[in-house]
Amino acid sequence: MNIMCSWVIIWQFITGNLGNGFIVLVNIMDWVKRRKISSVDQILTALAISRTIVLWTAYIIVSIFSMYHDAEMTMKRVRINNLIWVISNHLSIWLATILSIFYFLKIANFSYSIFLYLRWRLTKVVSVTLLVSLFLLFVNILVTNIYIHIWMDHLKANVSYSYKLKNFTEIPRLLVLTNIMFTLIPFTVSTTMFFLLIFSLWKHLKKIKHITKCSRDASTTAHITALKTVFAFLLLYVIFTFSLFVQLWSYDFKEKKIFHYFYAVGIISFPSLHSCVLIMGNSKLRQTSLLVLSVLWCKIQRCVPLCL
Repeated sequence: MNIMCSWVIIWQFITGNLGNGFIVLVNIMDWVKRRKISSVDQILTALAISRTIVLWTAYIIVSIFSMYHDAEMTMKRVRINNLIWVISNHLSIWLATILSIFYFLKIANFSYSIFLYLRWRLTKVVSVTLLVSLFLLFVNILVTNIYIHIWMDHLKANVSYSYKLKNFTEIPRLLVLTNIMFTLIPFTVSTTMFFLLIFSLWKHLKKIKHITKCSRDASTTAHITALKTVFAFLLLYVIFTFSLFVQLWSYDFKEKKIFHYFYAVGIISFPSLHSCVLIMGNSKLRQTSLLVLSVLWCKIQRCVPLCL
């Protein structure tokens, strides 16, 4: 099981880096070519960069915990690992949430004054959401640092090995619990955007039902594409959150090495597989990826007869 999970983690790591790297490369090349970049491409590029950092951070942390026992983990290593993970994971989740808000305000059809007000000020909405996420990031870092300082004081007061081992189990539990609490906030926002998009699509289909028999007009297609993207994001988000709960639950078991690989697979699947969803949900990225794959396939077909 450990070997199988290790291979899955490596596959996810490679897939995520290729997918996120592809998103960054295509958007930057398009930016250089056109001398401008759209708002959605800015969000996608920032999201892909943060996802790459998350993947490398998660991979390094899993490798470190597989090599060192709990008692051998130094305070400095715990602090650095936690800080990098909190920052990269927080930005990754909130940028995906901002993307959900962007899709909702751009695609949904509502006549409410508050919705029209937010749509007309989409840039400000995105900026305010980003500022709120940065404030929550500051609070998250502050809370986790308080936990770590308290843990250090307890270690200095009691130097016995058994106490250190028991106390080390408690501090990761508190850090994971804090991480879960702060990830539930953007999850609630994204879920709200998803259901509002469904309601908007239902209203749109009901409105055009008496006009045309074809329900796949431009607005309907945009609704369905956005719903697929947001739903895939929420599904991977649920897997990610469930993996955090498994990580929290694993601290109750002495033999918990198997849990490290199990919840690592779920945690890494979020920044890894979501990049593929974003590529398939974006017309420019999808067409470019298909073009690249067709070129590679033609080169492979040319090289095979030469090798034979």
